Amino acid sequence: MTHDGFLADLAAIVGSEQVLAPGDAAAYLTEWRGAFKPVARAVVRPVDTEQLAEVVRRCAAADVAVVAQSGNTGLVGGTAADDPRRQIIINLERMDRVRAIDTDNATITVEAGCTLASVQKAAGEAGLYFPLTLASRDRCRIGGNLATNAGGLNVVRYGNTRDLVLGLEVVLADGRVWHNLSGLRKDNSGLDLNDLFVGSEGALGIATAAVFKLFDPIEQQVVGLFGLEDPVQAVRLQRRLNGASGHNLTGCELMSRQAVELACHHIDGCDEPFERPWPWYLLVELASSAKGDWLAQIMHDVVAESGFNAHDRAVRVATDDTAIGALWHLRESLPPAQVAEGASIKHDISLPVSRLPAFLARALPAIRDALPGVRPCPFGHVGDGNLHFNLSKPEGGDDDAFLALSARAHDVVHDIVVDMGGSFAAEHGIGRLKVEAMARYKQPVELDMIGAIKRALDPDGRLNPGVLVPAPDRGRRTAAASADDTGSGDRTARDARQA
Repeated sequence: MTHDGFLADLAAIVGSEQVLAPGDAAAYLTEWRGAFKPVARAVVRPVDTEQLAEVVRRCAAADVAVVAQSGNTGLVGGTAADDPRRQIIINLERMDRVRAIDTDNATITVEAGCTLASVQKAAGEAGLYFPLTLASRDRCRIGGNLATNAGGLNVVRYGNTRDLVLGLEVVLADGRVWHNLSGLRKDNSGLDLNDLFVGSEGALGIATAAVFKLFDPIEQQVVGLFGLEDPVQAVRLQRRLNGASGHNLTGCELMSRQAVELACHHIDGCDEPFERPWPWYLLVELASSAKGDWLAQIMHDVVAESGFNAHDRAVRVATDDTAIGALWHLRESLPPAQVAEGASIKHDISLPVSRLPAFLARALPAIRDALPGVRPCPFGHVGDGNLHFNLSKPEGGDDDAFLALSARAHDVVHDIVVDMGGSFAAEHGIGRLKVEAMARYKQPVELDMIGAIKRALDPDGRLNPGVLVPAPDRGRRTAAASADDTGSGDRTARDARQA
C-alpha cells in the first residue's frame, strides 16, 4: 500500500485531523530528556479502544510498527520512535475518561490518557485517595505509569503501580482486545496477565485502561527533615519510624548535600533548611487515614530517642499543610535544579535498603576517580532502596564533553550496583537507553525468557521495536524464526551484542 493510501486508511478510522504528519507533530516528537531525536511516519490520536485496536490491525496488515505514547515524560527513550518509514506513534492523550468509580469496592477505572493528577482529583472528589504520586503528576499519564511500573514518592507504603492494579484492558499486536476490568481482588483462574503487561513498556501490548485500588483519604500527616552525617543514619531512622508508626511511613527521601545546594541555588522557594549545611538530608513522612494526631507524637518520640531534639538545628518537624508543602518542595525541586545546572548523567538504581550506605561508600570515590571534577548528586527513595545516582558536570565544564563520558560513567556505576546484587533500572524502565545494559547484566536464561514472551505476544516485533529487547532484523525474520525452533537464534543475537 502506498504511503498516502495507508495514512488515508488511518484517517478513515480516527479522522483526518487526528493523523499528524511529522511537520505538524513537534510536541509528540520531542523526547523529555533530549537524549533521543524521535522520528515517525505519522502520529495518530485515537479517541477510544475500538479506534486504537482498528489502527493496530491496519498497521499489522501494512507491516507498520507502532509506538504507544501517553504523556511523553519518559526518561529512557521508551517512546522515541526511530524509523520514519516503518513506525507510527499512537498517542493516547484523547483517551482520558474516568470510566467508573466504585466506592464500596474502593476502585477507580480510568483510561490510559488520563493524567495522574486528574485521577488523583477524581478519587478525591469521590471521598477516596489514589496514592501514586510523581513530581510530573500534572503531565504524566496513566498509560506511561503502567508501561514503566512507575514508583514515585509513596512506594514505601503503597507500592509501585503494579501493586495498585486490579485489572487491565490491553490491545494486542494483532489488534485483538483483552478485557479484564472486573476489579477482582482475588482471581487465580490462570496466570496473572496484569503483572505481565505492567512494566512491559508497550512492547507486549498497549494498555488502554486500568482498574486501580483506592484508599481512604489521609486524615493526619507529619513530615520531618533531618540533617545527617552519614547515610547509615538514614537507614536506621526509616526503620525506626516505620516500626514505631505501625508501618505508616509513606515517604522516605535521601538527599545529598550537592543536590540540596543546587535546589537552593536555582529554584524559588528553596532555602537552606538548617543553620549549617549537612552532608546528607532525610525527608520522612508519616500519614494515616485514622483520625487523631498521634503520628506527630510518634515523630517527636523517635526524634528524641534517636538523639535528636525537636528544637535541634538538625531537625524540622511540620504538621500543617504550608510547612509540609515547603519541605516537600525542596525534594521535588532536585530534578529541575539539576537541569538548570547543565548537563547531567543519570542513573536509576536500586539495592536492598541495608546496602545503600555501602554502595555510596564504593560508588562516590569510584566515580570521582573515573570522571575528575564530577559533582555527584545522589537522591531518592531510601525507603525502598531506589536511588537516582545522578552526576552533574564539573563547574564550568562543557555539556557535550561531559555527556560524551556517559558510557564510562554507566559502566562504573552499574558494575558496582550489579556486583552488590542491585538493579540498573529501578523505576524508569529500560526503553531504548538500557537495552545494551540488559544484554550485559541479565542472566542468559532471563533474556531467553523475556525474548520468548516477546515472540509469543508480538512475533513480528511490531510493538515498540527496540524497547526491552533489540529490534528485529526485518530482512532476516524468516531465518531467525527457523533458528528459534532450535532455541539458538536468541542466544546467537545476544552473544553478538555482548561481544
